[in-house]
Amino acid sequence: MRLIHADTFEMKEFIGSGTPPYAILSHTWGDDEVSFHAMQSTWDKAAQAPSELATQEVWDNAMKTKGFMKIVNSCKQARLDGIEWVWVDTCCIDKTSSAELSEAINSMWAWYRDAWVCYAFLEDVPPLAPLLAPEEFASARWFTRGWCLQELIAPSKLEFYASDWTEMGTKSSLKQQLEGITGIPADALVGRKALSDYNVAQRMSWAAGRKTTRLEDEAYCLLGIFDINMPLLYGEGTHAFSRLQEQILMKTGDYSILLWTIPRLWEKDNGTSTGLFGVFARSPMQSPARQKILSPGSRPRPAPIPTSGPPSPV
Repeated sequence: MRLIHADTFEMKEFIGSGTPPYAILSHTWGDDEVSFHAMQSTWDKAAQAPSELATQEVWDNAMKTKGFMKIVNSCKQARLDGIEWVWVDTCCIDKTSSAELSEAINSMWAWYRDAWVCYAFLEDVPPLAPLLAPEEFASARWFTRGWCLQELIAPSKLEFYASDWTEMGTKSSLKQQLEGITGIPADALVGRKALSDYNVAQRMSWAAGRKTTRLEDEAYCLLGIFDINMPLLYGEGTHAFSRLQEQILMKTGDYSILLWTIPRLWEKDNGTSTGLFGVFARSPMQSPARQKILSPGSRPRPAPIPTSGPPSPV
């Protein structure tokens, strides 16, 4: 795991139990995010600058981008919280390495879960929005992105920050608002109930309506929600979501995963008729309406899954 030092911005790799306490950022990506190589290059230039003034000039130039300022403000907040290290997905993963990217995505849930604190930066939300303008808080882009789902659920301590980096509240203090916005029960959000207490269809419905830039990420962003590890194959398209569902069914034996529909708008946009679908859905968008799914108390007992051949009739 690669972390950023909150004072110097130097990046350092840690392994296993040697990982120090760290803060982690949750945000939505923009057009000027800082990659691993860009961050490393900036730090190298600053370290090699001939004078203190030249070093400051390197950092001042970097801070002209919104992407870098997210890193700076995350580190600033971490220092205020007495935390020395920070993880930011844009620059702490070398995305030019497919092996590193695959390992990172399969580890992402654990990294957010194990963070000392998670800072959710809602750059399109004004200060005090949960209190003074709840509709603006609810309409934040952050609530529409696929990757932000696990970033909402996994951390035990999650703090929300407005566009000016003032704190708006925590996951615990805003749990009822968050349940209303996301449809995720407050007990699941704050960890009073384990995710396994909710059937697969319920958990899948939490992802309905969320979007990812890459089609395959509709599946990959849900790995942690279902405690699944699988290799990433960018370019496989909707097959990624089929592979995820196969893995979930094999692991849980929960046939509620087969409860899916074809939203009219989705069918129109994709030019797909019901006759072209197999056993599994092609997208989380096909999850049924949340209110139509069994509640935790009426969760069906898992059925055994054969090791080969089609699923047994239920």
